[in-house]
Amino acid sequence: MSKLNKQETSSIIHQAICAKRDSRSSIAADIAQMEEALMADLESFDIDAAVAKASREHVSHSGAGTLNVSLEFPEIAAASREFHQAHKIPKPVAAMPTTAPKEHGETDLLAQLRQEAANKQRAMHSALANRNAINDSVDKALKQVFSFLHELVEQLNIVKPAIARKYHLIEKHEFGELLWQEGFADYRTQSESAGALTEMVSFSYQLSGARNFCIERDGPLVERFRTLLFDYGLQFSCNEFRNDRRYVERAIFDIQSKLSVNARWRADYANGRIILETRNLERLGSIPYHISPERIDQVMLNEFGRLVLGQPNHFRDRLRHKI
Repeated sequence: MSKLNKQETSSIIHQAICAKRDSRSSIAADIAQMEEALMADLESFDIDAAVAKASREHVSHSGAGTLNVSLEFPEIAAASREFHQAHKIPKPVAAMPTTAPKEHGETDLLAQLRQEAANKQRAMHSALANRNAINDSVDKALKQVFSFLHELVEQLNIVKPAIARKYHLIEKHEFGELLWQEGFADYRTQSESAGALTEMVSFSYQLSGARNFCIERDGPLVERFRTLLFDYGLQFSCNEFRNDRRYVERAIFDIQSKLSVNARWRADYANGRIILETRNLERLGSIPYHISPERIDQVMLNEFGRLVLGQPNHFRDRLRHKI
């Protein structure tokens, strides 16, 4: 009995071992099938669709005040975010300038030069405006001078007055009792390219007396006196007396009682003034006057007219002071 029991026991153990082995093989086969099915599910699983569905359901439930956490698929959502961030297409950015960035020193230099150029342009514009204003003032003054002198000449050419002035020549000889013969006024302008500004106003007239002069000079004084008469613009004839060596010992000058008077009002645009150059106006010879254009007005021109006629006047005072 005991022997049979041992055999039965041995058989039972053998069967159990076989069954266990078979069970292991079956389990292994089942596990293999499950792995294959799981891999197939994973391959066919659409993660983007699952995330979109989970988001829609989450939004719809959260709006009603209930939240079903089982529909959020936190693992899938996290995995999806990582996937999209890893494969996210970068947004286009604005094209950067192709030029190389400027150094700080270069930028400062250009800014400094730009400022200097702007300052220079402002200074040039200011200087140009100031120059134009000065030019306009001189031009306007000369036009006023010509207008006055033109009418003055017209009237004096008709009236032909006596000039109450004596012109001392030499020693006891002097021109006096002179009468106005004829006068003339004219003006000259610059070219159009230069601005067509008035450049000069000329005023001239002839005076004549009744008595000529006869003056004798000896030796070296002959040429000196001849030069003086040329400088005054006087009309004369000369009778020379020479020795055997053809040297002029003496000469007799016959001087006509005619006198040419000139007054030229010349523009000095560079210095913003008017230069009045006269010959035989107040006396024999040349006298220059420097006049600021703002001092020329009708009163000063009237004083100049009185000066021409030899009448008492304040012309020089008008040059020094603006009344």
